[in-house]
Formats: sequence, structure tokens, C-alpha cells
Amino acid sequence: MSFQRKSFIVGIVILSFICGAVFTLGGSWALHMYKPTPVLANNPNENKSPAITIGPTTISATVKEVSPAVVNIETEVVNQNGLQDNPFFNDPFFREFFGSQFDLTPRTEKGLGTGFIIKPDGYILTNEHVIRNAQKIKVKIQGMQTPLDARVIGADEELDLALIKVNPKGALPTLKLGDSDRIQVGDWVIAIGNPYGLDHTVTVGVISAKGRPVNISGKEYKNLLQTDAAINPGNSGGPLLNTGGEVIGINTAVNASAQGIGFAIPSATVKQVLDQLITKGKVVHPYLGVYLQTLDKELADYFGAPGTDGAVIADVTPGSPADSAGLQRGDIILEINKTKIRNADEVVDLVKKSKVGDKLVMRVFRNGHSSFVTVTVGEKK
Repeated sequence: MSFQRKSFIVGIVILSFICGAVFTLGGSWALHMYKPTPVLANNPNENKSPAITIGPTTISATVKEVSPAVVNIETEVVNQNGLQDNPFFNDPFFREFFGSQFDLTPRTEKGLGTGFIIKPDGYILTNEHVIRNAQKIKVKIQGMQTPLDARVIGADEELDLALIKVNPKGALPTLKLGDSDRIQVGDWVIAIGNPYGLDHTVTVGVISAKGRPVNISGKEYKNLLQTDAAINPGNSGGPLLNTGGEVIGINTAVNASAQGIGFAIPSATVKQVLDQLITKGKVVHPYLGVYLQTLDKELADYFGAPGTDGAVIADVTPGSPADSAGLQRGDIILEINKTKIRNADEVVDLVKKSKVGDKLVMRVFRNGHSSFVTVTVGEKK
């Protein structure tokens, strides 16, 4: 075979190889470019939107743990109708003449409230207004079929606190008093109570405000915690808890004219007076016997005071410690024990922090001159 023919055949083979390679590579590229993306069946556990959680997830566990220490309180108050004290209505002739027109039978009123156990031997905290004037107090404890009789150990109307006691056969579950000073506005809280007799009703909310002064039904409350956790009649005396299960307040009042506004006595207040309730049966309140008004520019000009800092004595109770010390209406309190006074609230706070028998040295402005008056703190009766 000639050299020319062999070269021709080799060229044909090489060209065929190159064409085959180009076709193969082109087909692979086309397949890669135009191959449809496979569609997989949806997995219900994939691409699932995360659950939205509002509030702490420990509430149910906390409620389960603390509920046995929350109790239902039932009271009976015998109200006389006032006619028994009238001699005419006690006269047999009068009663025979008028018959049964006038009912002299005393009426028994029943009340409901809540409380919580703080000592395993049966000490229970509640509101004073829950047990006020009660002749009978019954306590229903979770897990017990029969209510236990309770007696009042101590009570204070001003703070609306009461301590009662039952005599259980064994140790009772208890709740711990937490630190209300550490609670912050916006923190989650849990209220447990017996509104309208519905045992162990749980409501949840947040602390809306601290240090609220509130006047409800003619009663002046001071330094209360405000919460939007629902507090209804029957909740009074129940615990307001943090998410750790500690009591940071005692539910005491609700603003009936608004929704989501409830109030509780801070646990810090309870701690300050608990020993007095146990040992004395009451809370000793320091007392001066003055009515105060914050000094303003108009009053300062009227009395000729050197400035607008101070508290004006609007009135003095006869026979009070202030009266005995010689304080007078129109005196302006400028200092107490070398602490400058800017307003009436500062005087009240200083007196509250003092003890019965303490001596308060006051710098008082009167008739254009300053002088010092020493007042011995008394006990409010």
C-alpha cells in the first residue's frame, strides 16, 4: 500500500475520533443545561415555621408546683340589723302590737377569699378585708375533703394584711416570699385565686407599674404593684408569683371601672411586718399626729418662708406626740434629724421608718424664725 493511501486512512480515523468526542461532550453539556430539576415530595418536618412563644414556657410547671399551697377561705359574718339596741323593739308589748313587721333576726353573710400557706404548721397569709369581723373562718386545702377551722393570729387594716392559722394533722405545702424590690416593670407574673368561688383559677400577666398609690372604695392603699393579670372578687389574699414560683405580692384590689388593672401588696411590705403579726397580733405604726401639705410658692409667700422646700403643718391632733412637743398649725418643717425636707411625702417616709419612742429633732420655721423642736414618736391607735 502506498504511503499516500495510508496517510489518508489514518486521517479519516483521527477525524472520526475527534467528531465522536465533540458529539459526546456536546450531548453531556446539553443534558446538564436542560435537564429538569427533580421535584421532591414535601416533608412535613422540614421548612416548618417556628412556633411563636409568648411569655415563659415554665408557667404550667410553676402552677403545678405552687397550687397545693394556695387555699380557699370562706367566712361567716353575723350582722345585727341595729334594731336590737332600740328599747322599743325589745319591749314585749311593742312586739305584740306590731307583730313580725320588724325582723330582729341577725343576718349571716358569707364571704370568699384566697390565701396561701407560708409555714408547714398552718400559718396562712391573706387580706385583712377577707376576714374582717368574721365569726367563722373555714379554709379549704387542696387534697383535703374537709375544710379546717382557722383563727386570726394578727391583722392590720391599714396595710390590708392578715395572718390566720389552721391546725393540720401533718406538714402542709408552703410558698416562699420573694423579693418584690427586684421585680421589674414588664416582668411576667402569675395570679392564683378563687374568683367567684372557682377554685385555683390561674391568670397570667406582667407588672404594669410599681409604687402605685390607689384609693379604692374609700380605702387608701400605698406603694402597690400594678398588674394586668386578671384579679376578680375572690382573688383577694391570693399570691402574685414570679415565674420561679416565689410570692412577690398579695392580690388585694381591682379597679372595677377598667379592665386589666389589678393591684397587689409587695412582698417587701409583708416581710417588714410579718414578725409583728405573729408575735403581737398587730402592726405597730409610728405616729406624730399632724396633717401635712407640701410647701409651694403661694404658701411660702404667705408665711414668709425663705424658699419652697418644706412641709406645712395643716393641723395638729389634740393630745398627739406633735401636740405634746408644741408643734402648731402653720409651722413649716424644714429638717428632721439634719435631713432636709422638700415635701410632705418625705416627712411621712421618715416617720414610717422610725420606731415608737424614737426622738425626731425638727427644724421648724415659724413667724419668720427657725427653731428646733424634738418630737417623740408615738404609736398609732
